[in-house]
Amino acid sequence: MEHPIGPNHFQEAARELAAAFAPRAAEWDRARTYCWVNVRELADAGLMGMSIPKEFGGKGASYHDVVLVIEEIAKACTLSARIVVEANMGGISAVMAYGTEAQKQSSAALVLEGDKPAICITEPEAGSAATEMKTTARRVAGGYRLNGTKHWITGGGVSKLHVVFARVLNEAGEVEGIGAFILVRDPDRGLEPEGFRILGREHTLGLCGMPEAELAFEDVFVEDAMVLTPPSGFHRGFADLMDAYNSQRVGAGTVAMGVAAGALDHAKRYLRERHQFGRPIAEFQGLQWMLADMDAKVHASRLMLREAALSRGPNGSPFPNMMMAARAKAFASEVAIKVVSDALQIFGARGYSDKEPIERMYRDVRMFTIGGGTAQILKTQVAGSLLGIKTPQSRDGYTRLAARAESGGTSVAGPESEP
Repeated sequence: MEHPIGPNHFQEAARELAAAFAPRAAEWDRARTYCWVNVRELADAGLMGMSIPKEFGGKGASYHDVVLVIEEIAKACTLSARIVVEANMGGISAVMAYGTEAQKQSSAALVLEGDKPAICITEPEAGSAATEMKTTARRVAGGYRLNGTKHWITGGGVSKLHVVFARVLNEAGEVEGIGAFILVRDPDRGLEPEGFRILGREHTLGLCGMPEAELAFEDVFVEDAMVLTPPSGFHRGFADLMDAYNSQRVGAGTVAMGVAAGALDHAKRYLRERHQFGRPIAEFQGLQWMLADMDAKVHASRLMLREAALSRGPNGSPFPNMMMAARAKAFASEVAIKVVSDALQIFGARGYSDKEPIERMYRDVRMFTIGGGTAQILKTQVAGSLLGIKTPQSRDGYTRLAARAESGGTSVAGPESEP
């Protein structure tokens, strides 16, 4: 499926960069270091912040343009592809949609220079149950005071721009909702918010060059000018902010699909190169069928993700449709694990060693059914959309809905049901 209006120059630029990134990927993995060289080249090529509107210095590229780029980069270097996602989707998308002119200008400048924004939602006790976050932002004169801990923050320690989600309290300590707050940490320029600390980094199975950090906010002051306020305000604003996250899910699913596509390419090469029993193993029908199944899975994922990237949510939303994004990411992330595993099987013992990139790709791809919305949570969202119901996950969620229905309120089966 080509770009709707023909050959895409962003995709062509990405292919050129991917050729340079491929031999470096193992280096970042072994050293567990961030790929600053690749980031500089991505920025020089205009692929960092390519989705930022032209009036703020970006290319005004569509999400469809972005997923074409992500796939090409992911075939060569998962780490670099992950950076492209967050430099064009998720946190920066929320700022571009809901930020003030000043917020958009300052955030765009950082990303265009090569910064990968960090979206700070997850906490030690609030993963899939994001609304159970304990981090608070209490109203004070001129702004808010942030207190709490965030965990599994992708890019923590290297990112400058942080979009921090917190439970908003008024001056009396009463909860007003969940909001987002923009923090910039740039030690090279002397910008280190007092009370903002990097507590540590996880030692991960894959994507080893990307820091997954724990962050602490100890009475960190955020001025009013850095509060990211969606149209619904704090009371319903979390839903608006999470709507922006649909783009990130499409991007993450595309990374998984791109890794699988890269593994498929390696498998095709090896099937031709490897000889056993006096002939190339490509001649064995069992392996041919494996390859055909792998190709079908990659192609189906690609079509679903591009469809999601081209979609839009209700009421003029600038973000991809929630159901399409959830469905595409859940499917793509699960089949990618299978495709890369099958590629490793085709390579046999050689694929199990670091002499081939399959070993690294196998470790990298495993995280995509977890990060950015687990496959199970996303399938729950899809099922709720199909059935026209809300699907509360708390133990008493359905009990409360049933009681509401019995009392003459909204039915559990009604589309307006709320947990």
